[in-house]
Amino acid sequence: MPRLASIAVFPIKSLDPAERDATRIVENGGLDGDREYAIVDEDGRYVNGKRTPAVHRLRSSFDPGSTNVTLRRENGDDPRQFDLEADRESIEGWLGDHFDIPVRLQRERAGGHPDDTELSGPTVISTGTLREVASWFPALDVEGLRLRFRANLEINGVPPFWEDRLVADHDHCVAFRIGDVTLRGVNPCQRCVVPTRDPRTGDVHDEFRRVFVEKRAETFPEWADPARFDHSFRLMTNTQVPESEWGSTIEVGDDVEILGERSLESPEA
Repeated sequence: MPRLASIAVFPIKSLDPAERDATRIVENGGLDGDREYAIVDEDGRYVNGKRTPAVHRLRSSFDPGSTNVTLRRENGDDPRQFDLEADRESIEGWLGDHFDIPVRLQRERAGGHPDDTELSGPTVISTGTLREVASWFPALDVEGLRLRFRANLEINGVPPFWEDRLVADHDHCVAFRIGDVTLRGVNPCQRCVVPTRDPRTGDVHDEFRRVFVEKRAETFPEWADPARFDHSFRLMTNTQVPESEWGSTIEVGDDVEILGERSLESPEA
């Protein structure tokens, strides 16, 4: 039986994950606290892993139930604790020193800062997928792959690339249920440069993309629609959550069930 194995939110966009036993679906269909804060430059552009590998050299840990964060540089100075609200000026100065540019910490309580505002639900991957992809790279392990691909929800009890079952044609989605909450799988996630880098140092794995694309094509599952994969550097599924489900809660250990295809135009869960 497929089950929800883990929940990860990223309180500050592009920084380290925080594990949750349960979480609430908030406005826009995202997870409570996921990417609620983002680091931006003076022009309002994200300072993220797509833009600079310096992001990977920051470690962050979060105090659940508060706005406290502890930051440190990888193999660097002593950790610094900040309150994301009360210490805004101090944390912005510390981050600005790290990135060597002036930055601001921007907060969005209603739905966070998703990369794709149309597909703003939690991203989904299976444990089997992470194990399979890790097997393609002798120097990498499953935990390292988790940090590279940065999924919100991990499903176990299913074969590799199970999440590709959550993708239909361009006019349809695949409804699936986690516990009592219905979500919609929409699109196979197109990957950027971030998975090619060591998540702790930012060092590039020169062969990562080539090996990944080659092996992804070799292991492409029979249940996936090739028309939805214009290239093979796609992994993980992007989702939407119907407005009727906002405010609901999902929990680690919840059963997961595929319900079937729905029209993307349908408001029904």
